[in-house]
Amino acid sequence: MHGSYEYGYWVIAILSSLIFIIFALSFTRPKKTRDWRAFGGFSAFIVALFTEMYGIPLTIYLLSGWLSEWYPDLNLFAHENGHLWQTLFGLEGNAHFSVIHLVSTLLIAGGMILIVKAWRVLYEAQQEGQVATDGPYAYVRHPQYAGFVAVLLGFLVQWPTLLTLAMFPVLVWMYARLARIEEQEVRDQLGMEYDTYASQVPRFIPRRNQRYEEPSGTKNIPSSVKGEDRSRMTGQETSL
Repeated sequence: MHGSYEYGYWVIAILSSLIFIIFALSFTRPKKTRDWRAFGGFSAFIVALFTEMYGIPLTIYLLSGWLSEWYPDLNLFAHENGHLWQTLFGLEGNAHFSVIHLVSTLLIAGGMILIVKAWRVLYEAQQEGQVATDGPYAYVRHPQYAGFVAVLLGFLVQWPTLLTLAMFPVLVWMYARLARIEEQEVRDQLGMEYDTYASQVPRFIPRRNQRYEEPSGTKNIPSSVKGEDRSRMTGQETSL
């Protein structure tokens, strides 16, 4: 183990964390305690990630003995080598241009785009007191949660750490639990209308060549009628 120590960039770690935390807050707007708890879990993941990516490489320290034995010529504390999948799979070249990094970028960017598009559809549906069924909601019932999972998975592919690997399944379970709770709340308000939608659309993973088709009998009903007595409806996803 030799070479320079390329960490300690705390300003970058803080700014990077703030960007993703503010993004999540902007497109989720937590209201209930459970929403804030989920938002806190996402924020903790992001802080842990960028702390190790730019601040102090805790995972590298903890695995340094094993890594030094198996990779004796590797500078463990060069920032490039923090891309552990690149090292473990023995891939050559710049990690930022590897297939692994490309996959992670697609997951992160795709997840963020999905969150934004889903939020726009959900907001409009909430204003009209309807079930969100357009855009991403035509393919999955909880596209925002799916988007956040994609972002988290993308970061695990790009920069795995022991702490974020442990947090990931907990956060996935949390999103799945929130989805079930929110679905029951919407069912209590909308009954058959939501049941019809849910029977066609999967919760998180879209089915090939399948999307929601609105029943023909409701296509020409004015939104003011469809939204009657639903002013309190919050939609399928209220927050992160």
